[in-house]
Amino acid sequence: MPFKTLLTVTGPGHGDDDLRLAAGLCEEVNAHLSVLVLMLAAPPSGGEYAAVVSPAWLEEREAEMEDLERRSSAVSKMLSQSRVSADLSSDYPEQSWADEVVGRRARYADLTVVGPEMLATHLLKQKVIAGGLFSSGKPILLVPKAAPVTLKPKCVVVAWDASLEASRAVRESLEILSAADEARIVMIDPIEDERHHGAEPGADVATYLSRHGVKVAVDRLPSSNHFIADVLRQHAIDTGAELMIMGAYGHSRLRERIFGGVTKSLIEEPGLPILMAR
Repeated sequence: MPFKTLLTVTGPGHGDDDLRLAAGLCEEVNAHLSVLVLMLAAPPSGGEYAAVVSPAWLEEREAEMEDLERRSSAVSKMLSQSRVSADLSSDYPEQSWADEVVGRRARYADLTVVGPEMLATHLLKQKVIAGGLFSSGKPILLVPKAAPVTLKPKCVVVAWDASLEASRAVRESLEILSAADEARIVMIDPIEDERHHGAEPGADVATYLSRHGVKVAVDRLPSSNHFIADVLRQHAIDTGAELMIMGAYGHSRLRERIFGGVTKSLIEEPGLPILMAR
C-alpha cells in the first residue's frame, strides 16, 4: 500500500533533524507529515516523605509542561516553513501508558519514522518503538545516524523467516518492493519442512512477490555460529541494500525481554534503515 501519512515523534530535548528527515520522505512520496511532541511526565512522589517532596514534584511537572509547550511552538514554526502538508499534536503521559499514546496516534498514519535523534534516547525511544509496533497495527521505519534513507530504494533485503510477522512486513512493503530494481529474500539457516520454509526455502515467498511484479532473488545463508542480526547486517552491506524489511518480535514479548533476539539487536544497531512490522 502507498504511504500517504508519515508520523514522527519528537521530544523537548530534540533538535529538528528527525523532523527534516521525515519531511524529506514525505516530499519523496507525496505524503502528509504528522508530528507528535511527547514529554514523559515525572513519576509521582511517594513514600514516608511524600508531603515534603510533593511541592518539588509539582514544580517539576510544571517545568516539563512549559518545556513541552516551548518545543511544540518551535516545531509549529518549523512546520509552517516546510513544503509538505503537516499536522501537530502534543501529549504529556505517564511513562506507563506512553506507548499506548504513541500507538493510538500511529493508527492514523501509514508509517512511523523513528529517526537518529529518537534512536539516541533511551526510555522515550523504547516507548515510541513499543507503541509503533504493538499498539498501532502499522509498520515503523528505523533510521540510524548518517544512513541515507529513501522510500524508493533500488535494492532491498527482506529478512524472511516464514513467520506471520515477516509476512505482514512484506505485505506492508509491496509498493516499495515492486518499485525496486532488486529485492533479495534472505534466510538464515532455513529449515526445509512444511511447518517452516517448505521443501524449497524461499520459493513460495518469491513466487508470491513475483506475481506483484517484484524482481526477486533468494539468498539462503548459514549463520556459521554468528549472530543472525550480524549476518543480516553484513549481507545488506555486501549487496548494497538501501533498506531492510523484516517482521518484529516473532517470539513472545516475555521471551524477547528475557533473551533478547534479532529484533532487539537490530533496534540497538540498525546499520541501515529498517522497516519493521508486526
